Amino acid sequence: MLKIENLSVAVNGREILHDINLHIRPGEVHVLFGPNGIGKSTLMSAIMGFERYEITKGKIYFKGQDITNAPVFERAKLGIGIMIQRPPTIRGLSLRQMEGICGATPEETEHMAEWMGLNKFLDRSVNEGFSGGEIKRSELLQLMAQKPELLLLDEPESGVDVENIALVGRAANYILNSATAACGKVCDRPCCPHNFKDVQVNPLGKSNRSGLIITHLGHILKYVPADTGHIVFDGTLACSGDPEEMLSCIGQSGYEHCIHQGCRRWKK
Repeated sequence: MLKIENLSVAVNGREILHDINLHIRPGEVHVLFGPNGIGKSTLMSAIMGFERYEITKGKIYFKGQDITNAPVFERAKLGIGIMIQRPPTIRGLSLRQMEGICGATPEETEHMAEWMGLNKFLDRSVNEGFSGGEIKRSELLQLMAQKPELLLLDEPESGVDVENIALVGRAANYILNSATAACGKVCDRPCCPHNFKDVQVNPLGKSNRSGLIITHLGHILKYVPADTGHIVFDGTLACSGDPEEMLSCIGQSGYEHCIHQGCRRWKK
């Protein structure tokens, strides 16, 4: 699905990441841990192709295609979707209109918004006056319409209360998985309205969609099981292994101790 080879990334002329190698196979979810300001968001932004992030070395492949120099819109069309930490307010464009741009039908938009608790926000400008939790839900609503094959989530728990974390987690899980609809049909669209007959239930079946998630607290992992964890440190992927064990070690001993003492045990 996603393959990164010897990637180095600079911002404003300063190298932030160097020699990153990462392979996410179809159906896998990987999680990135690491201190603030260490380069996790830089890696995610480089994958999405944001202009500020200059790739100075290496390659990014998605579904076997070299996208290293592809613009953002081409990557989105290929099936990469992202939820960033601080999305902009888009005045004059309603959330309902944005859902249509992302590919949802009017019926799908209504059903998805009801499930996400955003049906009263559909005719408001995107993110204008939204709380932190509402912005997260708005971003996920747009991703549900886009139905990306690779989902990038940058700190989905930040600025979100306990109740909204559960909804954010279930929505992210929903995007990552195809579902058998209540009507008995298999829907390849995570926003299929048949799947919203009971908004308290999220019927999932494993799919080939993949994910990359940045988290500090790990709450999202209660709802989106991860296959592999990575610690980003000093601009590299310093350690990889079991995400639950890794998170526990970080909480008890800190990043450096886990890198120096734990990587031998976790190495695959």
